[in-house]
Amino acid sequence: MADKHTLSVLVEDVPGVLARISGLFSRRGFNIDSLAVGPTEQPGISRMTVVVDVDELPLEQVTKQLNKLINVVKIVELEPSVTVARELLLVKVKADLATRSHILETASLFRAKVVDVATDAVTIEATGNAEKLAALLRVLEPFGIKELVQSGMVAVGRGSRSITDRALRPVDRSA
Repeated sequence: MADKHTLSVLVEDVPGVLARISGLFSRRGFNIDSLAVGPTEQPGISRMTVVVDVDELPLEQVTKQLNKLINVVKIVELEPSVTVARELLLVKVKADLATRSHILETASLFRAKVVDVATDAVTIEATGNAEKLAALLRVLEPFGIKELVQSGMVAVGRGSRSITDRALRPVDRSA
């Protein structure tokens, strides 16, 4: 049975690295459930958080192939029990005078923020794990969801240790 795995992949911040990594998963027939990419505390290094639903052995094979890519600096599988993971959701909900207070109450219950108010809609920003965001959407759906966008998961290990604690190979910009 396949399981969800979260990989934290440190890569050199160069054009084409995202395409090479996602292509590697695609060629193996794996669907990426979630993908988020952004800068790290180290200039020239980006972190990709990749969530895939795959068996352990194929994941190990893909990880070995990823390690062979020139722009991949380090790969760590993040264990859920020792990881802080969050997604971001922006959802625009139909809101009139009769429903607006219920929608604002719902946002408050989920510790979400109202980031825009119009005469006929409210836009809510929420962060949390996928289950929390799905629950919020279930409660808001009866009001009428006009539009939504959800980020991929970002994750970091708990505690003081970092995957960048060990010295990373320097990024050579001369080539």
